Amino acid sequence: MLRSAWYAQELLETFTEHVDEVALAPDHETAGTFSVRVGEEMVWERKKDGGFPEVKILKQRVRDIVAPERDLGHTDK
Repeated sequence: MLRSAWYAQELLETFTEHVDEVALAPDHETAGTFSVRVGEEMVWERKKDGGFPEVKILKQRVRDIVAPERDLGHTDK
């Protein structure tokens, strides 16, 4: 849960103008599940994508959905 909270903080700080909410929802039935969605679109799924993402990759994928024109500065390098 700590890692998920860190990702949430990173996304909220990076996409202040584009993201209204980040929700963390523990899944008691399938412990260890980690996924990131923007609306109904899956951005990252731990089992399918092979573990946890680098924050750079996660930010790029979210950006491509919420603000494709946005430059992420050093994160895009």
